[in-house]
Amino acid sequence: MTVTREEISAVLRRYLAVHPDRAADVHLLSEALDTQRDLASRSTFPLHVTCSAAAVDAGGQVLMIHHRVLDRWLLPGGHVEPGDSSLYGAALRELEEETGVAWRHAISLSAHDITPVDIDVHEIPAGSPKGEPAHLHADFRFAFWAADTRITPQLEEVIAVAWRSPVDLPTARLADSVAVI
Repeated sequence: MTVTREEISAVLRRYLAVHPDRAADVHLLSEALDTQRDLASRSTFPLHVTCSAAAVDAGGQVLMIHHRVLDRWLLPGGHVEPGDSSLYGAALRELEEETGVAWRHAISLSAHDITPVDIDVHEIPAGSPKGEPAHLHADFRFAFWAADTRITPQLEEVIAVAWRSPVDLPTARLADSVAVI
């Protein structure tokens, strides 16, 4: 089973119900949902969906990866895969794959259960090792408490993994969303 357009639309509606002031930030995603394209497929251009996990420890630090290809500190995350049944589940899978933090040790925050704390539409440059053109990621970012903070990085995709301050997150809006958790 894979993530459907209906799932993406439903999660986007829940997000906008909580953050109605962010509709302009996700307008390209909203427009893409009006097409017949499979937005869960990484081969859909110019925009497809990705998922990230904002894992927060007891001290308020956020687990971040130093991405090998993009050479930036980011949340653990990535593309939706055909076996993913939900965006939420894809974020948990990516967390475990990239950091070794088992999905069983990521506790959903009741206020953010199945509703992302942020959706960010951003450009990915051309020239990646996979030969993809420049395109957009609509990244659904879910927040979790990390009950177990032991990490084992997936060195094929990440250079390093570290618990960092929310101010180190890629956008101020995401940092503000995570800091109040």
